[in-house]
Amino acid sequence: MDPKKSKELLTKQIKQIDFLRTEPRFSSRFKAWKDSTLRILTNIWGSNSLHVKQFDSIHYSLMAFTTSTPESRFDEAFQNGLNDAQATLESFLSEIQELGLENKGAPTFEQDIIWLNNLYSKLNIVIRQLKRRHDERETLEVNDEYDLQDLMHVLLKLRFDDIRPEEWTPSYCGGSARMDFLLKEKQIVIETKLARKTLRDREVGNQLIEDIARYKEHPDCSFLSCFVYDPEGLVSNPSGLEKDLSKVYNGFRVDVRIEPRQ
Repeated sequence: MDPKKSKELLTKQIKQIDFLRTEPRFSSRFKAWKDSTLRILTNIWGSNSLHVKQFDSIHYSLMAFTTSTPESRFDEAFQNGLNDAQATLESFLSEIQELGLENKGAPTFEQDIIWLNNLYSKLNIVIRQLKRRHDERETLEVNDEYDLQDLMHVLLKLRFDDIRPEEWTPSYCGGSARMDFLLKEKQIVIETKLARKTLRDREVGNQLIEDIARYKEHPDCSFLSCFVYDPEGLVSNPSGLEKDLSKVYNGFRVDVRIEPRQ
C-alpha cells in the first residue's frame, strides 16, 4: 500500500476514536472499528508485523476485578484502552510521515526489531559455539549479566554503528539507573537480564516493570526491547511473562523476549 493511502486510512481510524468514546463499551461500532484497523495495519505492514501485534495487544478492559468492582472502573479501563490505541496509531502515522514505507537502502525500524529478536533466539547457540575453541583456548564464559552485556555489545556491532552503553535513565522512585544499550538514532533501548535462582518469574517481572517505568520517561526511547537469557529454564512461564509485559503504554512500546525456550 502506498504511503499516501496508508496515511489517509490511519487518519480516518484515529478520527473515529472520539466518537467511540461516547459509545457503550465494546459496542458493535467499536468491534467493527477494531477489526477494520487490524485489516488496514495488515495491508500496510503484514499480518506478522510488529505494528499488528502491538495494536492487537492493547487492553480495553480490566485485567483483574471482583464482583464489587464499580462500573466506573470498567469505563475508565475502556477509555484508557482507546487512549493507548490513539497514541499507537498516531505513532504509526508519524512513522510513515517521517520514514515512509519503502526500504531505500537503510534497514527499517521493524527490520531492526526482527533482527534483534532473531539474535535473541540464536544467542544460546552462539554461546555454546564459543566454548568449542581450537585446542581448548580461552573464551568468553557467560556467567553473569556483565558477561552477557559484553557479548551482546559485540554482536550488536554487526548491525548498528551508534551503540551507547550504560546511559543514565530518568529518576524513578527517588533513584536513577543505567540502561544497558541505547540506539539513539533508532530510539531503541535494549535491556538484558540473566535468569538465575534469585531472578525467576516474579523477580524478573518486577524488574521489568521498573525498567518500563524508567525508560518511558527517557527522551530518546520510544521502544524498549527486553531480553532475558534463561539457559537453565528458571523462568517457569516465559510465554505468560512475555504476553503480560509486551504491550503499548501510552505510545511507549515494549517487547519482552525470554530465550532459549526449554
